[in-house]
Amino acid sequence: MTASAKEAGQAPEPTASTTLFLARHGETIWHDENRYAGVSDIALTPRGIQQAEALGSWAAGAGLDAIVTSPLTRARRTAEPAVRTTGLVPVVEPDLAELDFGVAEGRTLAELEATYPQEVADFRRDPAAHPLPGGEDPKSAADRGAAALLRLAGTHPGGRVLAVAHNSLFRLVLCRLLGIPESEYRRVLPKLRNCAITELRVSRGQVALMSYNVPTE
Repeated sequence: MTASAKEAGQAPEPTASTTLFLARHGETIWHDENRYAGVSDIALTPRGIQQAEALGSWAAGAGLDAIVTSPLTRARRTAEPAVRTTGLVPVVEPDLAELDFGVAEGRTLAELEATYPQEVADFRRDPAAHPLPGGEDPKSAADRGAAALLRLAGTHPGGRVLAVAHNSLFRLVLCRLLGIPESEYRRVLPKLRNCAITELRVSRGQVALMSYNVPTE
């Protein structure tokens, strides 16, 4: 039987930290028009495909150990160039899907405001406490997304993982993991650029932000 480091009088080896790279999918037609695209499966624009290729070029030199994507087509399509340049097999993680925005799907906030003025006013004031009508509870989305990223870190100790998913989900998850109130996600983190990289370091369940919204093109 091998004695533990503690029993041997040695300092235990530090737990290897995991690096998570978060990337929002490429541009879609709805995003170009500032329309809400949550669970709707919207295709990438030509510009979005170009952004995905730039992400693939970045991935080629990033020393990745795994690529994980949302189940939505726009995220999986965005990950394809990175899969091609790294030779990694992508893993689909259902808990990285974007929020369901309810009646806002396919509409701009200005369009929605004409029909739901009070609901939009409440959403602007506190988007975490007042999701758009018929939409997913943002705090529940933060729960599932944060749990998914922490599972990835636990599955790949010391590894480097690219996760391709969505703007609102990632911003809520960043708030949850970094101790920022979810009610502030639209103000503190106004936008993740398409295919830009946000780097997190995860060690012993603790999360540090290493970089945010770094362009890949």
